[in-house]
Amino acid sequence: MPPAKKRTRTYDSTKTRVAVLAQLGNVREAVRTLDGDQLALPTRLGDWTVRDLAAHITMAVETVSRNLERDEPDKAELSLLDWPFATAARADDIDADTRELARANPDLDALYDRTGRRLAERLAAAPDNRLLAARTGSMTLADYLVTRTVELVVHTDDLNAAVPGLDIPHNRHALAACTRLLADALAVKAPGASTEVRVPPYAVVQCVAGPRHTRGTPPNVVETDPLTWIRLVTGRKEWQTALADAEASASGERADLGGLLPLMR
Repeated sequence: MPPAKKRTRTYDSTKTRVAVLAQLGNVREAVRTLDGDQLALPTRLGDWTVRDLAAHITMAVETVSRNLERDEPDKAELSLLDWPFATAARADDIDADTRELARANPDLDALYDRTGRRLAERLAAAPDNRLLAARTGSMTLADYLVTRTVELVVHTDDLNAAVPGLDIPHNRHALAACTRLLADALAVKAPGASTEVRVPPYAVVQCVAGPRHTRGTPPNVVETDPLTWIRLVTGRKEWQTALADAEASASGERADLGGLLPLMR
């Protein structure tokens, strides 16, 4: 018999909406405490400063409001699991827009306030199946909001890495949705069932072609924590470094993910 087809993961849209607004609020509360010297610090994102990164986070969320104001596309072009592989093509445009947004908005707290209010207002009247004409391809609002948890969680971690002691908290549902989407993306890139990737407490996926595991302890197991997983998938952390630092463990001949990561940058 052929292997059972894996079901696409579903997300609670109500919780996702709350999580996006909550994580944006978490970042705003931290950014408003930063002084000029801290805003000028470098980040791990090329030559972006903390100010650039903080502005970019609002841009990543504002795309929801802006797309809700546009005409609705005729059909969806992108599924949720397509999205992680469709972002690289827009990197140059995003970089230019981010720098302009940071230059034009010296008052970051006002920018965050405006962004958050617009998002809350527009989400209140928008159904989950509303299509958005996103840069990467048209998607449903429900799916697009899950991608916003990735943007918010990844860039919250970038801010925490750039500013010592900042320690912006991660909303639990945002972190969970981000972790699950990026784990599922690995299973798309490397379909199979020979290796089990565990990211407790949020995700377990089977991937990599080879003998299928059916019961007992899998012969090939990878395990790591959510933030390390997110850093690996997005190129913030090297696979071998994570193993050497005991931030990830891998057992079995098919448990080496070095050739599969990162999935997106």
